[in-house]
Amino acid sequence: MQILRPITMQDLDELYRLATEAEFGMTTLTRDRSVLAHKIEHAEESFARLGRKPADQIYLFVLEDPQTGRISGTTAIEAKVGGFQPFYSFRIETLLMYSEQLGTKKEQRVLHLNPDHSGPTAIGTLFLAPESRRGGMGRFLSIVRFLFMACYKDSFEKKVIAEMRGVNDEQGNSPMWEAVGRNFFEMDFPRADFLSGVDKSFIKELLPPYPIYASLLPPSARNVIGKVHPNTEPALNILYNEGFTFSGYIDIFDGGPLVIAERDNIRSVKGSREAVVASIREQGFEKQDMAIAVTHNGFRAVKDSLIEERDGQVVLSRSAAAVLDVSAGQTVRYVSIRP
Repeated sequence: MQILRPITMQDLDELYRLATEAEFGMTTLTRDRSVLAHKIEHAEESFARLGRKPADQIYLFVLEDPQTGRISGTTAIEAKVGGFQPFYSFRIETLLMYSEQLGTKKEQRVLHLNPDHSGPTAIGTLFLAPESRRGGMGRFLSIVRFLFMACYKDSFEKKVIAEMRGVNDEQGNSPMWEAVGRNFFEMDFPRADFLSGVDKSFIKELLPPYPIYASLLPPSARNVIGKVHPNTEPALNILYNEGFTFSGYIDIFDGGPLVIAERDNIRSVKGSREAVVASIREQGFEKQDMAIAVTHNGFRAVKDSLIEERDGQVVLSRSAAAVLDVSAGQTVRYVSIRP
């Protein structure tokens, strides 16, 4: 049984190995040890001040086999984006153009650069090694972030967003980037996306604040506005099932959609339950595919089955209890990973 837990600097080698397995377009999991080390250091500092109001904290988790120490997945939450540096996106506006002389009506999609200072919480950096993409583990990696939010609500903003990966090829080439971004930044898409995670000032300095009419873009770019990469469709569907909706905003680099939800209305936040462990046994579990978490001695979570007792208590499997280091009488929080 694998366990999801906060990352530590001891995980650097495993995280780097995992990054080398990620495909182009996964720019938040860069193949640069120094950058990954800085990300881990930031995450450790964030977990150390867990419980404070949302600021620049980044909570990075790893999915580990406790018997071998091998890491097969990672996922993350940014407590607040924007506010420190603007969070940039394009707002899509649809204009209805009408010529009385010609008797013609035409809709025009217009992209407006939007520097957001409001600072919503953002989820991202979800990657699961190919050999582990079975048995609902990808869904678990997505849902467990909301279980973490449910445990520490005051550490997150009331609005939660997710930037979904836009359309690009195996080499990282993006039609949207080639049509728009490259004209102003003169660099490859992966490089620009990486730099934006370090310092976003170059966006304000080089990207004009004027509206962009989609009809002036080549068809290859127009057709991917607000679309996700085929490999990202399952992740997007999971978020839709959790209550996320398209925000009307897209990524300024690859045109991927930005989806949004109210934190307390997310299914796995609103529907999660706290319960005391009544007992631990070997078999006979009716509640399948549950994300189960504990917070004593730090946050840890597993995907397993449990039994809900009539008095509101639960029964855990011996394997889950051992991995979570939980005993009868202690409290867990849980939610089904499927709607």
